[in-house]
This record gives sequence, structure tokens and C-alpha cells, in this order.
Amino acid sequence: MATDNSSSGDPVAAGTKEDRLFINGEFVASVSGKRFQVINPTTEEVSASVYEAEVEDVDLAVDAAKAAFPAWSALSAEARCEFLVKIADELEKYEDLFIHAETITMGAPQQGSRFAIGMAKRYLKYYANKAIDVTGETSLNTPEYINLSVRQPYGVCGGIVPWNAPLFMVVNKVGPALAAGNTMVLKSSEKSPLPAILFASLCRKVGLPKGVLNILNGFGRPCGEAISKHMDIRKISFTGSVATGRAVQKAANESNLKNVSLELGGKSPLLVFDDAPFEKAVQSATFSILYNSGQVCMASTRIYVQQGVAPKFIEALRESMKQLGVPGDPALPDTKRGPQVDKLQFGRVLSYLDHAKERGYDIILGGDKVGNKGYFMDATIVRDVPEDDKLVREEIFGPVVVVNTFTDDEDEVLRRANDTEFGLYASVFTKDISRAMRVAKALEAAAVGVNCASPYMAIDMPMGGWKQSGMGGRDFSKHCLEDWTELKSVFISLYLEQGSNWNQSWFQFCVKDRIYICRI
Repeated sequence: MATDNSSSGDPVAAGTKEDRLFINGEFVASVSGKRFQVINPTTEEVSASVYEAEVEDVDLAVDAAKAAFPAWSALSAEARCEFLVKIADELEKYEDLFIHAETITMGAPQQGSRFAIGMAKRYLKYYANKAIDVTGETSLNTPEYINLSVRQPYGVCGGIVPWNAPLFMVVNKVGPALAAGNTMVLKSSEKSPLPAILFASLCRKVGLPKGVLNILNGFGRPCGEAISKHMDIRKISFTGSVATGRAVQKAANESNLKNVSLELGGKSPLLVFDDAPFEKAVQSATFSILYNSGQVCMASTRIYVQQGVAPKFIEALRESMKQLGVPGDPALPDTKRGPQVDKLQFGRVLSYLDHAKERGYDIILGGDKVGNKGYFMDATIVRDVPEDDKLVREEIFGPVVVVNTFTDDEDEVLRRANDTEFGLYASVFTKDISRAMRVAKALEAAAVGVNCASPYMAIDMPMGGWKQSGMGGRDFSKHCLEDWTELKSVFISLYLEQGSNWNQSWFQFCVKDRIYICRI
């Protein structure tokens, strides 16, 4: 269903029918002409058929980004900001189109999509405004010199985004990368490519210079692999599974040693002490588990409840999840939870539930699929699971939570909470501020919620991962723009003539006030 690239009519509305790749400011068919189908997880029917990018298409996109980089990076930060703000404003106008695109590709309910798209708009404007803060430092510590550092964009960057928050993830890569002066080749997820195509339509409408952003529909192989190993891409940012993150890192290492940022999986613990703010703990845990049908890397999928409050908390959590966890058609405005994204993910989650049944674990809520059409499943609580079981140790990516109890031994629960290869998010609920801060410090995670839980985030606070949950950079905050730049040191001599002893000693080292200084 190729569309006209002319500027007549509404290009964004036309983008709802677009199925091509966005390269050098135009929508184009893939070189091979191959296509793939996108399945609606609610109906199990085809929602779209789009062109598939392969290695040749990646090369074309990189060439376009490479050609666009000199002019784009030479623009003032304010000029680049103006483009990003315009895109954010247009995003707000076309919110309903993005909601529909997310609903028919990954089953996101309207409420959840509206929330995520609102965040995307705010975050894009935040990144735009932070561009002017990308600065270096100066030093007068060396006699006869003024030394300074500058931050400069990498050049052509790659981005690979997951399917679980299609638009928000696009904004999280594109926003800071472009604000810092880079150009980009971005691969959307094959499960939910339509929001990224719509985003490309917005970029085209506001006049983003050709080649600055190139968006490809494709699979991990060959498209994602080609981006990861491309010799002209200087940095890549990936969000997704640990296994794919390893593959991205390996491809980068074996090519040009490009800078790599990874935000990967999670198995986030949530600790509830006897003195926790009870209602808030129940509500926060429920939302963390059920949001986006449990398809969130930072979801609180391991809950540890102190024995004194455990019976009351577990029953309250069960009732809360039973009431709020009923899945439904995401196209209806009142639906709070939709299906799993596709047949593969649906089957994967069900396999964990089958494992729980085979082991005889106490499933106190859910434990099965829902209905005969669509990839719907029960919100599920499993109690008292051994710490070495895969339900506790592996990321399930569904509305499934394990609830275990602990005694008064704080060290014990911290040991169990930290006994994981993941370190993305953790939460603690208690009214004791000393305990809260003590536990927050001890939890081995890049983000800790005190009397709150994921997916709570703050735009001005960095988000990333410890351990196998990530490496190489942070999203959000001023730090994320720093991660899209390289540091350069510049040494400025204050004298145009060399000293009389220059030819006697090439390097003169001196020690002054414990500062080691090298003068040439």
C-alpha cells in the first residue's frame, strides 16, 4: 500500500496507511521488496503488512545519516531544539492515531497508551531543552595554559527499540541523540513497527532535514545485526532482552568497537515490612505487576512480605489483582489490561504457569489463559516459591508475580532480594525512614522506590541497569545527553614562543600542591 510522498493533504494521517522504510527523508520500499505481517494480538488477525529492511537498506540509511551529520551537528543547540519541540507539538495533535497504532500492534489499552504518549511528548521537550546544557569544563591548573574539555556528538548512531512501549522508546533514543547533534538509524520492533512509522511522518511534516533520522522496519537478523556491526555507526543504544543485548555487544566489539548502551531485563524485588503504608503498598504492587500486561522490564515480579503483615497483604493483593487484572479489548476506552503481545510471548508465559502447576506450587490467583481468541491470560499470583526456581530467577514478562515471606531478619530479605543477575529496579515499603534509607542503599539496583514502585520514574533522574540489566549509559536526566557525546580535551598555550629550555627537555614534570602537571 505505497503512498504518495507529496506534501499535499495530511502527511501524518497518510502515515497511518504507510508501510515503507523512512530513509533520507522519504518513505521508500525495501531493496529486496520483502514484507512481513504484523498481527493484532486481540484478534489474531493481520493488522498490517510492512516492508522489511535488510543489510542493503541499512547501508542506504547509514549513508543518508552520514551525509546529514555535518550540517545537523553544525546547527546551534537552539535550532535543533526547535525541530524536536515541533515534533512534540505535532505528537499531541495526532495522539489518537498513535494510540490506535499501539493498540492494533501490541495490544496496549487506550488508557496505557495515552499515558505513555503523554510521557513521550514531555520527555521529547525535556531532551530538547537540555541540549543547551551539553557543555564541557575549563582548567587553569597548568601554568601558562588554559585547558578545556568539550562534548561533541559521535556522528551516526544506531538505535534498536523494543515492542512494549513503541513510541516512548523511539523518543528515548531519538530525542537525546538528535538534541546532542547526532544523526540516527533506528530499527523498530517487528512486533510493533507502526508507531515508529507514524513518528517518521511527524518528522517529515515539521521539515526535519533529510537523513537526520532514518527509521527501518525489520528483524534482529539481518537488520539489527547489520546496524550493530556497521563500521560507520559510532554508537548504538539498545533496549530489550539480555540475550539480544549480548549479541549487540558482540557485534559492536567485532566490528569497530562502537560505544554501546544497553538497557535490558529485570526481576525487580518489592519488599513490604510490617510497618508499611498498607493500602499504598497493595495499590503500588498491583499497578506494577499489571501495567502493560506485565510486559515491563522493571515490573515488581518478586514480592517479599514480612510475616507479621503477610496474610493480610497477600489477601488484599489477591483481591486487588482480581478486580483490576481482568483483561479485555484494548480498543475499548475502559479496558485496563490487554493481551500479551504475540503468540510466542503468550506461549512463553503459559509455559511458566505450566511449570508452576507441575511443581505443585500454590497458585492463589489465575494461572491460565482467558478465552479462545486473542492472547489473553489471567493475572497470576504464585506463593512460596523456592528461591532457586526459574519463576523467581527468570524474567517472565507477563502478569505473573511470586510472593514469598520473610522474618524479622533484614539481612535475610536483602540477601534474597539481591540474589539475582538483574539490577534494574527495587522497592521498599516502610514508615521507618532509617530502615528505608538503609535498605535503599543495600539493594543492588540502579533505581529504588521508597514507598513507591515501578514504573514510577522522574524525568530528571537517570534510569538504567546494574548487573545484567544494563551497561554503558543512562536514560533521562542530564546524564543521558552526555552519553550521546564524546569528550575531547583541548590544551591552549598562552604563549606563541617556546621557552628557552624547550630543546633541553621535551617533557617537564613538576609537582605543585599535589597536582601533577605536564608541560610541553
